[in-house]
Amino acid sequence: MELFYAYQVEGSMCRLDAEESTHCVKVLRHRAGDTVDIIDGLGTLYHCRLTLDSPKGAEAQILETTANWGSHPYHLTIGCCPTKNNDRFEWFVEKATEIGVDRIVPLIGDHSERKIYKTERALRIALSATKQSLKARIPVIDEPVSVKDFINEPHNQAEGEVLKLIAYCFEDETHPRQSIMDVLREFKGRDVTVLIGPEGDFSKEEAHNAMTTGYIPVHLGPSRLRTETAAVTAAEAVYLNFI
Repeated sequence: MELFYAYQVEGSMCRLDAEESTHCVKVLRHRAGDTVDIIDGLGTLYHCRLTLDSPKGAEAQILETTANWGSHPYHLTIGCCPTKNNDRFEWFVEKATEIGVDRIVPLIGDHSERKIYKTERALRIALSATKQSLKARIPVIDEPVSVKDFINEPHNQAEGEVLKLIAYCFEDETHPRQSIMDVLREFKGRDVTVLIGPEGDFSKEEAHNAMTTGYIPVHLGPSRLRTETAAVTAAEAVYLNFI
């Protein structure tokens, strides 16, 4: 199934940008009159008829609309510290999108080796992975934020509404770690936030701040995982728990 992304949906028309139009018209050789499937990135699939086959700006008339196409029954936010090697973090973005994630937040922690992260390429990777995995909603990718500021977001201060997990490598006698799968099985809601630290893990202060605001320390099994592997494993755990 071929999917295209519309940067603009207005009335009964979908419009593609130059990159999507080139792929549709020049690469796949679609012509006016062909039927095509288009996503808006917000969860809706449009079955359309191509009306303008310009590689600079194709347009299509909407024939049928399907809301929440390719959706999953949970809302997952993963806050993950970008890795020193950019490719590894981008691999996480791609795989988490394929599995099912709604929001990705690049976190800058006390032990982060990468203090600056630009999201432009990650957004393109997320779009490609969304289409490849047959989804209509592209995950939101935030601008980088410090671990402290993210923990203190109003959304993350809500009690009883969001299951908040921190994958922390070290044991804390007052907050023993639990298996992420055990915690998920007990959860009756649908909103989950998971924090994944950098190569050097969260600092003790960051972990303590998270736990005092309601984050539950969890482990992902006995293996020691790289940052990006841990983030994908967390996404898979949530996916398998709800699907």
